[in-house]
Amino acid sequence: MRNVKWMTAVLFATTLALAAWPARSPAAAKSAEKSASKDIVDTAVSAGKFKTLAAAIQAAGLADTLKGPGPFTVFAPTDEAFAKLPEGTLDELLKPENKGKLVEILTYHVVPAKAKAADVAGMPSAKTVNGKELTLKARDGKVTVNDANVIKADVEASNGVIHVIDTVLLP
Repeated sequence: MRNVKWMTAVLFATTLALAAWPARSPAAAKSAEKSASKDIVDTAVSAGKFKTLAAAIQAAGLADTLKGPGPFTVFAPTDEAFAKLPEGTLDELLKPENKGKLVEILTYHVVPAKAKAADVAGMPSAKTVNGKELTLKARDGKVTVNDANVIKADVEASNGVIHVIDTVLLP
């Protein structure tokens, strides 16, 4: 049993490291240096793939918090991930009267610590800002957070790190 846990941890770390590998070209490394000078929110906005997430963060009133000192780990769903939600769900969540539910969902994507790919190896779960646990798994060469796939790991920001996911996490 101990060997299985150890091998799972190694597989998890390797998979996350490989997911981040393309970001190590010279041009990407220079881009990563620029991103690391930006906070979580500005890094996500400048990537261009998180317009919906950025709008949701603003609507929830979380921008100032995520621009704060952190450190944070954000499992950031792409615009395509938000598009997979049932029709009308996002519009409902963005209404002022549903701010509490939106905050609950968004804070479920944030861990109040900087957890890079190598750090999460062997972690079966991570406690989020909203107090609930995320399940972390590595299997068949893929890393998942609950039912979301990590499609890019270790996007550096000045106050933490972003791991890009393909599905919105629902608590």
